This record gives sequence, C-alpha cells and structure tokens, in this order.
Amino acid sequence: MVQTMRTSLFITCYNDTLFPETGRAVVRLLERLGVALDFHPEQTCCGQMHANTGFRGEAFCQAKRFVRLYKDAESVVIPSSSCVAMIREQYPGLFEELGNEQLRRDFHDLLPRIHELSEFLIDRLGVEDVGAYFPHRVTYHASCHGLRGLHVGDRPFRLLAKVRGLELVPLDNLERCCGFGGTFSIKNAEVSSAMLAGKVHDVLSTRAEYATALDNSCLMHIGGALHRQFTGVRTVHLAQILASTEDSPAEEIA
Repeated sequence: MVQTMRTSLFITCYNDTLFPETGRAVVRLLERLGVALDFHPEQTCCGQMHANTGFRGEAFCQAKRFVRLYKDAESVVIPSSSCVAMIREQYPGLFEELGNEQLRRDFHDLLPRIHELSEFLIDRLGVEDVGAYFPHRVTYHASCHGLRGLHVGDRPFRLLAKVRGLELVPLDNLERCCGFGGTFSIKNAEVSSAMLAGKVHDVLSTRAEYATALDNSCLMHIGGALHRQFTGVRTVHLAQILASTEDSPAEEIA
C-alpha cells in the first residue's frame, strides 16, 4: 500500500468508446494501491487525431479543454502512451500558434504532473509489485509512442516481472511498429498490413497466450489479425493484467 494521494484519471476517448474495461482496471488497480481518483465526465479527446489530420482548430479546442480541466490536479494518469505523447510533443506547438500566454503558463505548470500509467506506478508511486496475479504466458509489444516518444524503457517489463504466475516471453523485433498509426493504416493499407503480418508472426512465435501493451490502439490492430486468423492468442492492456488478482481475475479476458 502506498501513501494516499488524489489523482485525476484521463481515460482517453479510445478507451472510453471501445475498451471501457481498461478504464475500470485502472480504477481497481490504483484504488487498491491507495490512490484516490477523480474523474471529470466532461473530458473528451486529447486532440491527436485532429492535429495529425490537419484540423488545427479542433485540436486547439481539445488541448485547451484538457488544460482547463486538469490545471489544478495533483497528478493526472493516462493509460495510453499515444495520448501522453500527443500532450507532451504537440501541445507546446499548438499553444505557441494560439498565442495565449496564460494558457502556455498553465500548461507548463501542469506538464510535469501528467503520467502514462507505467510511469505513474514506478516514478510517482515508487512501486513495481502491485500485488497482481495473472497465471498466463504473456508477450509485450512496445508501442511506438511509448518506445520512441515517452521513452518508457523497461518500466512495463519491471511491472510484469513482479506479477505472480505470469511467464513473460520476449518478443522478437520489439522495436518494430505494428503498422496501425491511426489513419496511417487507412491511407497506407498495404504497407500497414505488411507491417502487421510481421508483428503477428513475431507474436505467434512466442507461443504466448496473451499479447499486452500500453496502447489499446496497437492491441486492436494486432488483436484483429490474431482473431481473424483463429490463432487463439488474445490481447490485453497492461492495466488489466496489473489489476488482476487471485480474488479478482482480469475483467473480460479470463
């Protein structure tokens, strides 16, 4: 048990819409560790999909909303390295274009308090063993934003190594993209499919029961191919593994 602190959960639109079980897992996990969570129901999107496709005005709106909602938060935890990378890498440029000095100051003050989940657990809470139990053979996919954008390094591996019953199997070509990239997979479907085929081959080579990652976007892409090929391998967000205990198995994946 760690010292009680109050933290805001930004669940991301992707998780809220398609993977609500991930958000519930984050709540179970952090409350078990003594974290008091706030949730702002008016939260929406980080604005990444708008910024990446040229809709700067819409991205400005989402960025301003995010800062307004969380500027007074003690800390903000986000179970998506993709969204955290958007905030860290693209918000400064958006606010520079907007020319609002007060908004820039508020964001500058808020930025050190924004954490991806594995960062929050290890860097903010100082824990690696979260009391999880997941008796399965698992491999880990390093999503591009976590690997290259946030440089999360070995944090996910340190957390997984402490999960009782879990057998962690190394994934070949860990640094390779799965090919999703949001609209990249639509605009460059053939390239995306080729990249996905390579990633699926590497996952299957591990003979793992589950593939996990920090981003459900990658897991949706990989999981779709695994499902279509009737491989029997399932995908699960890291939060769900860490939330799983002997008394409370991981939701919707057991």
